Amino acid sequence: MNNIIKQHYRILSDGIWKNNPTFVMVLGICSALAVTNRVSNAVAMGVAVMFVTCATSVIVSLIRNITPRRIRMIVYTTIIATFVGITDQYLKAKYPAISERMGPYVALIITNCIVMGRAETFASINNPFMSFLDAIGVSIGYTISLVSVSIVREILGFGTIWGYKIMGENWTPWVIMSISPGAFLVLGVYIWLLRSISRQKT
Repeated sequence: MNNIIKQHYRILSDGIWKNNPTFVMVLGICSALAVTNRVSNAVAMGVAVMFVTCATSVIVSLIRNITPRRIRMIVYTTIIATFVGITDQYLKAKYPAISERMGPYVALIITNCIVMGRAETFASINNPFMSFLDAIGVSIGYTISLVSVSIVREILGFGTIWGYKIMGENWTPWVIMSISPGAFLVLGVYIWLLRSISRQKT
């Protein structure tokens, strides 16, 4: 029993830290650059990817034994596109301001390597529960990455957090942090710091 719990914990935690999709595997970079200028956008994208990844992984796992290998990528893409469409319509209906700010990047979750990668490398060969744990772990790791980048960018670029002013009236926003080059800089620093720490531990 303990071994099963340890295995499930390892699957969940690996996606958050050891195999973090953005900071370690350097996947999902487009959204990390595009939607992390504000924390609210980063959280929305993280939750959207979490829903799509978890739903896709469970469905792929359920049909893994009846999906012909020659058409599996088409099947996976169709499943992903279905859940992305549901997510996109939900955001437009419930959170139109966030949906408008994120623009086409919600629809581009279809091409996100994280979603397809977990479906192909894990869900296609594991049971639904383990596939769900893997998907939720990777999604949490991805969300942590986005939010970490967005906190720095929003504070420096706008002087706010979640739209609330936290810097003084004399604060001069760093314009570069509100555009994609700022995301490159912050993301690069995070990756450098985490890899330096990882090397020191080993």
